[in-house]
Amino acid sequence: MSMNELHQSNLREKYGRVAVLYGGTSAEREVSLRSGKAVLEALLRAGVDAHGIDFQGDLAVLAGYDRAWLALHGRGGEDGTLQGALELMKLPYTGSGVLGSSLGMDKERCKLVFQALGLSTPSWVMVEPAVAEDLAKARAVLAKVGPVVMVKPVLEGSSVGIAKAATPEELMAAVREATRFDSPVMAEHFISGGQSIDGGKVEGKVTGEFTVPILDNKPLPSIHMETPRTFYDYTAKYHSGGTTQYYCPSGLSAEEEAELGTLALAAFKAVGCSGWGRVDLMRDAAGRFYLLEVNTLPGMTETSLVPMAARATGLSFEQLVVKILDSSLEKA
Repeated sequence: MSMNELHQSNLREKYGRVAVLYGGTSAEREVSLRSGKAVLEALLRAGVDAHGIDFQGDLAVLAGYDRAWLALHGRGGEDGTLQGALELMKLPYTGSGVLGSSLGMDKERCKLVFQALGLSTPSWVMVEPAVAEDLAKARAVLAKVGPVVMVKPVLEGSSVGIAKAATPEELMAAVREATRFDSPVMAEHFISGGQSIDGGKVEGKVTGEFTVPILDNKPLPSIHMETPRTFYDYTAKYHSGGTTQYYCPSGLSAEEEAELGTLALAAFKAVGCSGWGRVDLMRDAAGRFYLLEVNTLPGMTETSLVPMAARATGLSFEQLVVKILDSSLEKA
């Protein structure tokens, strides 16, 4: 037996039969299909006995598997419901448990935890659907948390249903769109990074949108994102045609990078997350970081953000997906 065959045999013995769950029925199905395909192919290349399942909620399809690699994004796969079912089945799985998954999926409760612990996060209000048809109520929302806000479905990810609003009319339209996703809606104060075309620097500071991947409960190098769009929305993430720019390393000083990593890890732990994930933040023109949300099952194509940060530490995509698979061993 060659060294490679021996290594693959050891992996099959270590992990057993692995179900890679992807697809699902949420608004993030398209992204999940791409993540799952990439993860499955990487596990197979590494020698893991992995099998892809477009999971539609039937737990019976998991019979005969030893553990699950979760690549399901959005409700039904990322919000703690599947994690709870797998706990009852005593089937180990990757990533955060029930509490971290459910809190991480709920933007409002995430922010309540951040606020209670004194972790910086933009101010916000919950928005009733009536705001979509009431100009006076829309003005009141902007007066309270504006002048510019981000309107977000609380229970969606991948920037689904998110819109920026600077006028009452824009706010009303954004709320109408956000309520289509059968989710509570929030209006969050928009943090302007004061970005410029030369890399987002304002008076020597790198500002704007950042993300910090977490692996083995430790922060990976941060990534700074720039887009010609009004913000880093679904199109900028998945259909930008190369116009979205990513910087890893992000251009921060060593002290700033340490500050950002500490804040991201504190948010990750505060919400009860474990194993791996990603924390999204904004930095304003004054250089202050603000927590936006925690992602417990981030995108995992080879061009996604977590793999990008992992590569900066010397981890290949195959090594990364196997390392994430290790988090299932803790639940065995």
